[in-house]
Amino acid sequence: MNDREEIAQAFAASGYIADGELATAISLMQLLKRPLLLEGEAGVGKTEVAKALAAAHATELIRLQCYEGLDQSSALYEWNYQRQLLAIQAHRGGDADAIEDQIFSEKYLLERPLLAAIRRDKPPVLLIDEIDRADDEFEAFLLELLSDFQVSIPELGTISATTIPHVILTSNGTRELSDALRRLAVAADRAHGRKHPQGGAAQGPGRCGDAGLGRGAGRARCARPA
Repeated sequence: MNDREEIAQAFAASGYIADGELATAISLMQLLKRPLLLEGEAGVGKTEVAKALAAAHATELIRLQCYEGLDQSSALYEWNYQRQLLAIQAHRGGDADAIEDQIFSEKYLLERPLLAAIRRDKPPVLLIDEIDRADDEFEAFLLELLSDFQVSIPELGTISATTIPHVILTSNGTRELSDALRRLAVAADRAHGRKHPQGGAAQGPGRCGDAGLGRGAGRARCARPA
């Protein structure tokens, strides 16, 4: 689904009307396998693009909500400490190295959104919502992940992506994003929008009103690689 007309039709079928420029941005995003960056004020329909894209691909939507203080462990993975403690108690007196190897295995790993997104057999849509609310350190980590699509877990080694997710980043403009992130992403401005009239073209109820559909609303651009 790389042709912009096909994209527009697929979005319309899920209740979202994508203008030509947004459809072009999504086409570039999929062709280049880069993230799509949607910027604009809250309420103009940025999140709805991710929902429509997931519906168009009939795939899972995985959402990471960013906030001040978000760290890698909250976004990537955690260990199931309760199960680890129970396992240690159950094997009390056993070989310490064997117990350690067991409790730091896949069985005790809790996937968070970023790790889950790169381990699906079918590429999901990964929505990284309000990236501008996260700090610079997390953005730098995210940039590395989105460039290589692999992560390092000290106890398990390097985990490479099973499939490359369709990544959508949103920003409300509360702070400036780094130039490096902007160079990586295909960008579309969703700063303008209008409600789809009730009883209009039969694209389905609900989300069309939030889509951000004004003429020229999706000025797509693809920055040159660094």
